[in-house]
Amino acid sequence: MLSTRQVRVYATEMSEPELQTNPIPCTVLGGGSFGTCLAILLAEKNYAVDLWARDAKVAEAINRHHRNPRYLTEYRLPDNIRATSDLETALRGKEVVLSVMPSASVREIWQRGKDSLEPGSLVISASKGIEVGSGMLISEVLKSILPEETHERLVFLSGPSFAREIAESRPTAASIACDNETYAIAAQTILSSPHFRCYTNTDVVGVELGGALKNVIAIAVGICDGMNLGLNSRAAVITRGLAEITRLGAILGANPLTFLGLSGMGDLVLTCTGDLSRNRNLGLEIGRGLKIKDALAGLTQVAEGVITTKSAYELAQRHSVDMPITEEIYRVLYEEKDYRSAVHDLLNRQLRSEHE
Repeated sequence: MLSTRQVRVYATEMSEPELQTNPIPCTVLGGGSFGTCLAILLAEKNYAVDLWARDAKVAEAINRHHRNPRYLTEYRLPDNIRATSDLETALRGKEVVLSVMPSASVREIWQRGKDSLEPGSLVISASKGIEVGSGMLISEVLKSILPEETHERLVFLSGPSFAREIAESRPTAASIACDNETYAIAAQTILSSPHFRCYTNTDVVGVELGGALKNVIAIAVGICDGMNLGLNSRAAVITRGLAEITRLGAILGANPLTFLGLSGMGDLVLTCTGDLSRNRNLGLEIGRGLKIKDALAGLTQVAEGVITTKSAYELAQRHSVDMPITEEIYRVLYEEKDYRSAVHDLLNRQLRSEHE
């Protein structure tokens, strides 16, 4: 397994060709779009990759046809990706584990898999969300489950990155955050490629919050776009959304500058404006008049913003943080407030300084 010394070697001494000729065993937990694209990314760097999917039929189809039958179906998966639905098989003997699952599944899956995680493994989480009820970030959930000796090797990946564009080798940049910068650098080296560029960060809270809360704002922007309120309103919601994300982040100990970076403004702009954004598209349907239950029923993939809205609202209430956009989206999604009334109430709030 990866010792501290070995991590430094990977991060500072091994060139790209050496990594390609001396691959380390990796696994990706999560057979959705993002898990699949990250498995492709690793496989193209010639790592041996296990891809864990909850559904045994999906794993079998991947191994037989070298395609994911549900997500990114048009992309052939490299031969060095092996799928499995057995969690112990996926984790045993792996030095690098990418945890890429919906935030609501993180606790359940890692409770099952924690005893199979090899000592010294580097765990890279790409789940974006806040746990409902506890208000925990994914980093806090993982630390509550995994042994303490693994905590310094928990790394968090976030940033403006649609899975489809990564699979197509389109240029992408992302943040890699870890309390221990040595392991952030290790993960940076393992994941980075000519088309996927990672930047290190030690602000885990800020990187996680930016990745989670932007989904809430994207629903709001989608509603405005669905109502044809114009580009001015889109820019206003994005900007004021960033302000309330930063307010909550500061209370929780994040560095405000993080929210100006890839996992903050970068991911926010992409998710609020990109046609591939599930959260924006959900908002679009609501803003066009579709009932909430029908809009949710039409989703083919998880829109993390729905769950995160509830968690973010509860966190804001707990810490007395003013998050008006988040509050209105919560009332639309969970209290059946009319979306037009939500927009009206936002526009008619008491006037104040921009820096409040």
